[in-house]
Amino acid sequence: MQTTTLKGTTINLSGTEINLGDKAPIATAIGTDLSDVEVGGAKDNIQLIITLPSLDTDTCAAETRRFNEDVNNLDICETTVISMDLPFASERFCTTEGISNLTVASDYIDKEVSKAYGILMDDGKLKGLSARAVFVIDRSGEIVYKEIVKDVTSEPDYNAALEAIKEAR
Repeated sequence: MQTTTLKGTTINLSGTEINLGDKAPIATAIGTDLSDVEVGGAKDNIQLIITLPSLDTDTCAAETRRFNEDVNNLDICETTVISMDLPFASERFCTTEGISNLTVASDYIDKEVSKAYGILMDDGKLKGLSARAVFVIDRSGEIVYKEIVKDVTSEPDYNAALEAIKEAR
């Protein structure tokens, strides 16, 4: 079973554990306009899937802003940030923060993405939210990079994720 921590307290993660080399499961979240946003599987572009608990935290907001800047010049990459925030709150965040280089979606209804990628926090104060994780999927639909951030209050390794995208070209 995969785990993360919240300020040192272990949190178990539920869902299907996926690993490097696995085919990325196709799962659907809800876009800010209430449309379906599908992630995973084979696509024309490399996919960067970022999951986080809520855009309404300093760390999650900083991470989303950073990836929005980092992927600005990566036209080979389709980037999706997925949280449990309501689509309306996500849209307000994107408008306020000027997020325009990536797609923001919500997993709040069925938690389909979180379960499919094994990053649903199963206990503790953040039970029911997504763990902070980053996945890079190549064009064939294979997981080529995975990071479940050790503590949900920490930011991911941006450079390693960006390097994985460049190598997946």
